[in-house]
Amino acid sequence: MAASDSEHRRALEALYVQHERGLYNVAYRYTWHAEDARDVVHDAFVRMWRKRDAIDWPRAAGLAYRTVLGLAANRRRASAIRAAFGLRVHVEPAVPSAGELLDAARDDAAVRRGIERLPEALRSVLVMCAFSELDYAAIGEALGIPAGTVGSRRTTAIATIRQELTRER
Repeated sequence: MAASDSEHRRALEALYVQHERGLYNVAYRYTWHAEDARDVVHDAFVRMWRKRDAIDWPRAAGLAYRTVLGLAANRRRASAIRAAFGLRVHVEPAVPSAGELLDAARDDAAVRRGIERLPEALRSVLVMCAFSELDYAAIGEALGIPAGTVGSRRTTAIATIRQELTRER
């Protein structure tokens, strides 16, 4: 027996309530722009609603994260293309110039550069481990890799960023 739209709506709402924060955090770490991250999460839920009859709702968190990762990666590529052609790209507000804030901003920028330079396989694992609120098994399921690979890729990603930060200092 097929589920009704009201049952799908309740399942989607429950998924949103439980995972919106983690999904937003993953999207933000891919786009580095709050509005884009919100749009990505919204678009992911719209896509899931359109496919509601085919979704196994008790296991839908992995699908939500995969969808957000794909949409965020697409948004990153689109922004890079716009920037390459000199089209307007998002401008973040200026950071106050106090010494401590400036040092923090430099550290944040260095970490961001390190994350940006990671290969996609390492970046997706690192971002999901740090911000998705899922365990290694769920992340592995979402990415289609074993849980042990999630741990080793996370370790490799962190070590790579640490090496780059050490070289920059």
